[in-house]
Amino acid sequence: MAPATDDVTSALDALREEVECCSRCALGPTRTKAVFGEGDPGADLMFVGEAPGYHEDQQGRPFVGQAGRLLEQLLASIGMTREQVYIANVLKSRPPNNRDPQPEEIEACRPYLFRQIEIIRPKVICTLGNFATKLLTGDPTGITKVHGRPRATEIAGHSLYLYPIFHPAAALYTPAMRTTLEEDVSRLPELLAHAAPAPGEEAAAPPAVERPAWRPPEPLRRDVAPAAQPRPAAPTLEDAAPALGAFSPPDELSAAGAASDIAAPEAAVPDTAAPDLATAPVADLAGAPDSAAAPPVVRAAEEAPRGPEAAPPERDEPAPAPIVSDPAPAASAPQAPPAPAGPPAEPEQLGLF
Repeated sequence: MAPATDDVTSALDALREEVECCSRCALGPTRTKAVFGEGDPGADLMFVGEAPGYHEDQQGRPFVGQAGRLLEQLLASIGMTREQVYIANVLKSRPPNNRDPQPEEIEACRPYLFRQIEIIRPKVICTLGNFATKLLTGDPTGITKVHGRPRATEIAGHSLYLYPIFHPAAALYTPAMRTTLEEDVSRLPELLAHAAPAPGEEAAAPPAVERPAWRPPEPLRRDVAPAAQPRPAAPTLEDAAPALGAFSPPDELSAAGAASDIAAPEAAVPDTAAPDLATAPVADLAGAPDSAAAPPVVRAAEEAPRGPEAAPPERDEPAPAPIVSDPAPAASAPQAPPAPAGPPAEPEQLGLF
């Protein structure tokens, strides 16, 4: 950064006197002091804000309030001070109640700002907020979409880079916006090191200042994504038939195996079978042993040897009736006489059929 010459200093002083006497718009009579701008006339970096605030109007200096202190902190983060840059605003007078600048007010002050740029000839102009960005780029796109993206342009016959960032006042109470502002300011040294476009040449944006692509946090990031594998087609019946072959059930489920398992217990029954309950006389039923009263299949199942080959298939047997104790007979109810000893009742009375 070369020091400013006497001609540059004299030109800025003359322009300052003109601004202090300006009455091109209605803001002249309402201001306390005109805020022309200050800093190094030979600076490579120039900041352009929106308009003076209360403190700026009182002191006649730009960015001396809270936004100015934040700007100084941002400059310190890249190893610079406000004495090494030049700071100015679009409007040179404070709008009442800090309202937005009006189009006629911007047009009245526009020649002063462009004359400052022509005299100082910075490499980079950092526009702060919407109004400065839209005025100097000639583009109505808002600052949210263009911040942090330098563009080469020409103003008053001087080629330079415009670098839009958020206004420090907007980041005072929004931590996320302040983080973005700090990231954008951190790229300024690299942009200043890049040669400014020569007058009359087609300006190209400098490389290596693009915002890096977003990457997920470390716990969620996978360095190598698994390759997508094609899903195999479902086999058809024609394809599966040779591999499956003819179905053959196991021996224990086949008809022949079931027949042999059932026939085996029948052969184990002794020759002395139980009498036929339908035709045997009552006397034979009374004299028959208790074991003979059991159905042959159940008896055979109990006596047949156990094992995987001789085990008969399961059969559904009726569950035994629950044993319910008879309640005590009432005192007034007559007692039934005991049953006389003798042969058992007829088969029809046994409930067997």
